[in-house]
Amino acid sequence: MRRYLPVYLFTCLPPNPQPLRPQRVKESTMNLNPKTTAFVFPGQGSQKVGMGRELAATYPAARAVFEQANAVLGYDLAQLCWEGPEDTLNETLHTQPALYTHSLAALRVFQELHPNFQPTYLAGHSLGELSALAAAGALTFEAGARLVQRRGELMTRAGQTSPGGMAAILGLDIAQVETVCAEASADGENVQVANDNCPGQIVISGHKAAIDRAVELAKSAGAKRALPLAVSVAAHSALMASAQADFTTAVSAAGLLAAHVPVVGNVQARPLVSATEAEADLAAQLTHRVRWTETIEYLKAQGVTAYVEMGTGNVLGGLIKRIDGEAARYAFGEPADLDALNS
Repeated sequence: MRRYLPVYLFTCLPPNPQPLRPQRVKESTMNLNPKTTAFVFPGQGSQKVGMGRELAATYPAARAVFEQANAVLGYDLAQLCWEGPEDTLNETLHTQPALYTHSLAALRVFQELHPNFQPTYLAGHSLGELSALAAAGALTFEAGARLVQRRGELMTRAGQTSPGGMAAILGLDIAQVETVCAEASADGENVQVANDNCPGQIVISGHKAAIDRAVELAKSAGAKRALPLAVSVAAHSALMASAQADFTTAVSAAGLLAAHVPVVGNVQARPLVSATEAEADLAAQLTHRVRWTETIEYLKAQGVTAYVEMGTGNVLGGLIKRIDGEAARYAFGEPADLDALNS
């Protein structure tokens, strides 16, 4: 799977990464304006071996978050992130906790370096929505890690019991892809939009036979490219329905609170004001599309002009460029990223 096509992001335990809370303190000297800045959190497709290694080697706060994840999850996630093997890291069961942990480790370091900086909004792509909710204080780090692990388990199980696939459609608009999906769905074999990533880049998900039909229809409709992705989990489609009841139970048990900073949800592309709204959006994620284009359009309309991608890579920055070409985009996941943030 190509990096720019996100599919779906010890003995003495250290304290949780601090939730982003309103503060009456002196403004940060950072060049970014917090009133026009949003933090965004990546989803699956951004992972890579080595993620967070330099950050943890440089900042004890980041290492503490990785160690906390090891303790909560019951295996050496840090070693997997930093050393691989790649095929194990790319398994949904491990990818999701890895991305969540790196994002929260990066946030923890950012908070230490710029304790007075609070963005005006948060958002995450697919799995990244859980990272954003933890960053906003709606989830404790531990509860979020357990929920992320459960999400990966249930999606893996659904992929085994209801096999499907995904495909990237490049060069068609959302209305054209919706028409393609409707035409390709037949005889109990369905395909739907999974990720509206940015104009001209849409991911579809569903039964493999319907995916194959949709790919051919998309090419006939003028798509620049239409290609199946190397995945076995039909994320954000009706094929995840077998996991729905168990995931809804897990979300309800996670103890979500109202966020201290507005988090724009994937399903409605609007802020999740209450814990009830956050629970509903998370639960619905499994079978509904990620409205990333609408999310960034909403944030632009609210006056957001800069984005900091917390965690692994800069996939979301590339998508944001296609949606709002005038916005400033930064990544923060390793020490080298600080130069751009502070310049």
